[in-house]
Amino acid sequence: MLKISIIYLRIAIAAAYLWEVADRLGLLGANGKPHVGWGDWGHFVSYARQVMSFLPPGWVPTLAVVATLGEGACGLLLLFGGRFTRPAAIASGILSLCFALSMAIAFGIESPLGYSVFTLSAASFLLAAQPVTSPPPATHSPN
Repeated sequence: MLKISIIYLRIAIAAAYLWEVADRLGLLGANGKPHVGWGDWGHFVSYARQVMSFLPPGWVPTLAVVATLGEGACGLLLLFGGRFTRPAAIASGILSLCFALSMAIAFGIESPLGYSVFTLSAASFLLAAQPVTSPPPATHSPN
């Protein structure tokens, strides 16, 4: 059951990240369409400016790119698993914790709680603490 739970957690976290990256790149449709949060990079950066309103405004575009690259990398690495699962899970935990704290500063604590961002961070750290499963050692057949 633990192996299945770990795979489920990896896929759930990966899907959440990859969905958000696809949304901000406009791959899910235009802004204002059903099930689309941002719909393009400009709307995402506007939201990032709100979330990071306590930082110098010039930092926001760069941090938006860093966050998007981090989310995409974490999403892909967690989706495919393997030896990078633990580092990706740790990075995911740190990234989502930073996002949760930024949301709490900008909008109040109910925002990251309502969107389960602290839960994502905790789940990522829990995933990082799980035993690494590696493939069985190769066996040689007698010739």
